Amino acid sequence: MINPSAAGWIDKFFADKNLASQTFIEDDETFYSRTRATGFIFGHIISFDVPNRIETKGILPQEISKLGMLNTLYQMYRLTRQRNDGEDFINEVVAFYSTMIPKGFNPLKKALESSSPSSKLEKIIHERVQTNEDLFSKNFSHVITNALLFIDVLAFKQYLEKGSVPEKYSNKIEDIVVSIISLSLKAKTGISPHDELLLKLFESSVRYNKFSTNTINTIEDLDLSYLKNDLEKHYVIDLAGISLWSDAKVENEERYFMYKLGEKINIPDAFIVESIDFINDFIVKYKNEIPYFNSSNPVKNFYDQTTDSVVVLINRNKNRLAKEISESKELMVLLARSTQRDLDKEEKKKVKKQLLDICKTIPSLTIFLIPGGSLLLPILIKFIPQLLPSSFNENLEDE
Repeated sequence: MINPSAAGWIDKFFADKNLASQTFIEDDETFYSRTRATGFIFGHIISFDVPNRIETKGILPQEISKLGMLNTLYQMYRLTRQRNDGEDFINEVVAFYSTMIPKGFNPLKKALESSSPSSKLEKIIHERVQTNEDLFSKNFSHVITNALLFIDVLAFKQYLEKGSVPEKYSNKIEDIVVSIISLSLKAKTGISPHDELLLKLFESSVRYNKFSTNTINTIEDLDLSYLKNDLEKHYVIDLAGISLWSDAKVENEERYFMYKLGEKINIPDAFIVESIDFINDFIVKYKNEIPYFNSSNPVKNFYDQTTDSVVVLINRNKNRLAKEISESKELMVLLARSTQRDLDKEEKKKVKKQLLDICKTIPSLTIFLIPGGSLLLPILIKFIPQLLPSSFNENLEDE
């Protein structure tokens, strides 16, 4: 299994996936159709466009996003270069991001100075799927943040074709996307409970511009002349469609907005119809898995998602975790004592402190150290009887 949180995962990806056997994509339309089918356009990845299936069981959502980001960039390279060359691709994409460092990637500059190309790319992709929000917000902004990652893919296409990215290209595409989302929400016949959340998610997700409330009131006021190719146009239409969706339907007024948008950027009605149908089918099928559409009980949603992530991390690190706990004699005594009676306030404080100290020694478990992370400790404690030897449950009164 590929672990995108461990060093060397990109080299493993190219070694494992037999990518050289994959036929070349010959046009932008096919590339977009295949990319959209993976869910990458919508920020909720359900599959990967690779010859051999990638197993996602036991992989965290953020790690799935890393894999999706890498493969989508690679498929754009294959489309543009018509080559299967993982090494050349890695060099190209690192060079692409390096040209953008002065425009907003300064935190990466030092990290990229002395690493192998694949290691550099791992650092870059890790940064690109992050947000600056707290743990709670990340669980909700995940889908929107990663939908905006396709702007990187569009910019990479410009780099591959022209040798450079037009000045402020990504800023302009992002500004158009945010403007269209704002207008599409205004066009909705009814206010969805998700609409306010959507705007907040965009505020935390924009990468190239400062988020501002858009003052454009009609689609006629929107300047879309910067959109030159079908990839850009199809992308903004699909994002408008996903923001218009509510209650398993798109009303007539909302369809009108989609058709007017298509008319303004010279996209035929047939694509608009296909986009509406695809988005409806996608959301209906995966709605329960997408946090944005499950905000009626945000605290429960947050807890469920975080619990799943923590369980994966504990299982991955169970051997080392068990060893660390076993070597802490006082903690072992306190945990064993807790099976016989309730610990007092001071004992519980010691258990909490020692468990957090242990988590400091295991990088993957630093999730417990962030603000609010100690609230997740009950999940870890629940796993402790399974991690420790059977003697853990024996009466220790003789000691």
